[in-house]
Amino acid sequence: MKVLIVHAHPEPKSFTAALRDQAVSTLEAQGHEVRVSDLYAMNWNPVASADDFSSRENPEYLVYALEQRLGVKSQSLAPDIQQELDKLLWADLLILNFPIFWFSAPAMLKGWIDRVLVSGICYGGKRFYDQGGLSGKKALVTVTLGGREHMFGDGAIHGPLEDMLRPILRGTLAYVGFDVLEPFVAWHVPYISDEARKDFLHSYQQRLEHLSDDRPMQFPRLSQFDEALYPLPG
Repeated sequence: MKVLIVHAHPEPKSFTAALRDQAVSTLEAQGHEVRVSDLYAMNWNPVASADDFSSRENPEYLVYALEQRLGVKSQSLAPDIQQELDKLLWADLLILNFPIFWFSAPAMLKGWIDRVLVSGICYGGKRFYDQGGLSGKKALVTVTLGGREHMFGDGAIHGPLEDMLRPILRGTLAYVGFDVLEPFVAWHVPYISDEARKDFLHSYQQRLEHLSDDRPMQFPRLSQFDEALYPLPG
C-alpha cells in the first residue's frame, strides 16, 4: 500500500509529530511505502489565489474551481500544487495528521485542501461521494486536542467531536470519494503524563497494524438520489 501523510503542526517536537513518526515507522515495518508532506516544514502556501495558475482562461475574473479544471488540462497549475496532487493520486491511503484549532483544522491544512483537491480530478459535476474522483482510496484523520474525552459527545459541553470534524470527514474526504475511516483521537494531550502519551502511541500503532479490518464510515451514495439529487423513496 502507498501512504501519504499530510502533517500540519507548527512544533517539530509536538505529540502530533510523534504520531506522524509512529505512523511512518509502523506502516514501513509492514512493508508499505510512505511519503510525508510536513506543511510547516515545507513552508506551504495555504492561500488559494490567481497566482496558482501560470496562465488563465479568464484573466479578468477568477473562478477558482474553473481555473483549476482548465489548469489541469493546460498543465498551468503552480508547481507546489502539482507536486502535492501527484502525491495524492499516487497514494492508496491518505492520513491527515493535525491538532484541533478552534473546533477545526489549522489554516495550513485547510489551505492544502483548498489548493490540492483540484476540480476536474478530485471532484466536479456529479463526481462526488461514491462517484468522487478519489473513489477507491482510503482516508484516516488523526487528531490531537487539549480537551478531555468527557467534554465531547451528545449532551457534553462541546458537543460531539464528529460535528467539528464533519467539514473534513464528510464535506471534504467523503465528498471527493474516499472511504473514510473512523478518526484516531488523542485526548487532553498537553496535560497528560508521558506514560499516557506512550499509551496513545501504542494504541495508534495497533490501529495502523489492523487498518485492513476497519470498516469505512457511512456517507451518501448517488444511487440513493434522483437526477436532481432529491432522495429516492425508501
